[in-house]
Amino acid sequence: MKRRAHSEHKYIFVVGGVMSGVGKGIATASIGKLLTARGISVNLVKIDPYLNVDAGTMNPIEHGEVFVLDSGLETDQDMGNYERFLGRDLDGEDYMTSGMVYASVIARERNLGYGGKCVETIPHVRDEVIERLQRAAKVSGSDVSVVEIGGTVGDFQNALYVDAARVMHLMNPDSVLFVMVSYLPVPGTLGEMKTKPTQTAVRMLNSYGVQPDIVIARSKRPLDRKRKEKLAISCNVQPDMIVSAPDVESIYDVPLNFERDKLSDTILHALGVGAKKSVDLSEWKEFAEHAHNGNGTVKIGIVGKYFDTGDFVLSDAYLSVIEAIKFSAYAQGVKPEISWINAKEYEKDAKAVSGLKKYDGVLVPGGFGETGIEGKIAAIRYAREKKIPYFGLCYGMQLMVVEYARNVAGLKGAHTTEIDPDTEKPVIMILPEQVEKLAKHDYGGSMRLGAYPCDLVDGTIARSSYGKASISERHRHRYEVNPDYIKELTKAGLIFSGMSPDRRLMEIAELPKKEHPFMLGTQFHPEFRARPLSPHPLFNAFIKAAITRKK
Repeated sequence: MKRRAHSEHKYIFVVGGVMSGVGKGIATASIGKLLTARGISVNLVKIDPYLNVDAGTMNPIEHGEVFVLDSGLETDQDMGNYERFLGRDLDGEDYMTSGMVYASVIARERNLGYGGKCVETIPHVRDEVIERLQRAAKVSGSDVSVVEIGGTVGDFQNALYVDAARVMHLMNPDSVLFVMVSYLPVPGTLGEMKTKPTQTAVRMLNSYGVQPDIVIARSKRPLDRKRKEKLAISCNVQPDMIVSAPDVESIYDVPLNFERDKLSDTILHALGVGAKKSVDLSEWKEFAEHAHNGNGTVKIGIVGKYFDTGDFVLSDAYLSVIEAIKFSAYAQGVKPEISWINAKEYEKDAKAVSGLKKYDGVLVPGGFGETGIEGKIAAIRYAREKKIPYFGLCYGMQLMVVEYARNVAGLKGAHTTEIDPDTEKPVIMILPEQVEKLAKHDYGGSMRLGAYPCDLVDGTIARSSYGKASISERHRHRYEVNPDYIKELTKAGLIFSGMSPDRRLMEIAELPKKEHPFMLGTQFHPEFRARPLSPHPLFNAFIKAAITRKK
């Protein structure tokens, strides 16, 4: 194979050993953060080995949150962590699934793009992976690409991507670095940290023709010198290339922990790249300290449906919402106490909704389907009537409109056509362009997705929160406020404070401050734009209202 273009560009491949959930995504994001702090421009790439073309069709309970980019691409939640750690937006080229890769190869084959050759996984699919990585590097204009390969070493599904990385290393050994994030268990009965699983994982990676340059050792406790030496000898890795990564209270401590082991120096030296400046993590350190300290707490109840999975509570379904709450709370000098409230409980016991009075703020996030919907509407009504700060996101805004229509505007039986297609008062209806798509069962990547502009109305909470007249926010929905009911709802006191520039779509609904301290819903997903060092304006306003209620 010929040497590719962009040979001066550097690649860091992050792979996982021993088990899933070991922290590859946070390690990748942290490496990106550290290199950025040294003046090196980076792009972070996530490779997901599943055959879904994107993450949009997967159940949040099983896979976690779907994170939407400006481009409208529905991605894995790791892309959200990447954006939050880097403090900037990422491009659609920075995400890849096996479904995307194979779909491109098959489409090219159908168009005789391979000139009549027999198209095979090796080399054609592997070459498509390499070309996508190089294209992502070119589009970003970065110095270094940090690429997380999903799954665990030894998985059949991700072997193709490890091989693509091997070939890129073969083409230009000085431009490719391998980092293995592995787990060192401490069995309770032994009380001793065991290195054998990581040794086995490294040997398995060796069987692919790949040798890790750096091992990030995840464990409950810091790695001692003896274990470092043992890993170094058995894994053929220098002791100073083994980084201790003990469990920490906050993921935002991870870059700081890595830098204590001088990881940025280690990486830059291994790649032969000179730092453009000394590391400066002072702002990040100050933010991370807020995650541990605070002058009090604020209690936020999240009323949702994607919580229960067997005997466990899965908060990953709302990961960006949780982080956005944290960022705004930390900025106000308090720590959030977040409670997960299953909306279905309010359907079983109508009186249970009174339990919301103990919260300083209530939030209903996005979602789909009828499960728990009347429980959510009951929660929204209680928050409105009891003057508890309320924040509705996407579905949370739509149900806020339904509740207001039913109980204030006098539109008895008002509903969304998503749940009741035959409702006589369809205050929420499907977007016109979505009708044909659903009729054809065209579900994947077909919603209103990505960044769209929105104009704000003067004298509203939304306008004062943003401090400007026009904004851009990310969307993921098929339904909207029915234009036929806007006049009626407005007359009843509901304010549509944000609209699409053509005034066709209602983007933000709120109650005037004289009626309620904070009752606001957005059709878009503001949580996707919240960053540690720049919390989202609407989450800031919500948390401030919650703190005021607490006082």
